[in-house]
Amino acid sequence: MLKNFKHEKVETNAGVLLVLTMLAISAGGLVEIAPLFFIKDTMENVPGVRPYTPLEQRGRDIYIREGCYTCHSQMIRPFRDEQLRYGHYSLAAESKYDHPFQWGSKRTGPDLARVGGKYSNEWHVQHMIQPKSVVPESVMPNYPWLMSPLDYADIGDRMRALRVTGVPYSANQEEYQRNVEKFGADVAKTLHIPDARNILVAQAQEGNFDGDRASVTEMDALVAYLQVLGTMVDFSKIKPEDLVKYR
Repeated sequence: MLKNFKHEKVETNAGVLLVLTMLAISAGGLVEIAPLFFIKDTMENVPGVRPYTPLEQRGRDIYIREGCYTCHSQMIRPFRDEQLRYGHYSLAAESKYDHPFQWGSKRTGPDLARVGGKYSNEWHVQHMIQPKSVVPESVMPNYPWLMSPLDYADIGDRMRALRVTGVPYSANQEEYQRNVEKFGADVAKTLHIPDARNILVAQAQEGNFDGDRASVTEMDALVAYLQVLGTMVDFSKIKPEDLVKYR
């Protein structure tokens, strides 16, 4: 009876309730944030993760533009059923160059964190143009306009904007050399802003993602992006201790 009386006094006194609520929120926030000050980094020490190439980045922009994130997450949780269906659980390091990240919280369609290499380019193209033709039960809408020419005139500006957020795209020779040391020469070439347009066209023509080498389309970019998801980290070479050890 006495406890109920005290509880009622707190709930009916706006000032006391506000103070106690702020104290509870502060204590909870402190418990979550304080441990982060005692570790060097929250990123796992895993090799292979790199920034997206110009073509992949434009594909990611289109993925966001079309709202794909509203139905597809890109985060596999560390539960047995998720790993059996999708593969190894997602690592923080895999999203360190993603701005914004595409983890998501809703799955009308399957998670796409490891969709790269799972299907052929032709399958992805057909799936985008008419989803029901490859997945009869699909509720995904058609996206035939993705076969239109890709606008990549501003790809350099897009990469410079991402560079401000910490993505190591190179704008000069010194930064290029740092990328060579960090990622290797082959990857470093794809991250050099002055050559971005040529790199984009070359990857589209070589990959032939939409089945037509004569033009560079939005489909080229989107499929290139989907095909790289989950392929950067070779989990067969990752030791369990690497995933709990911080740099």
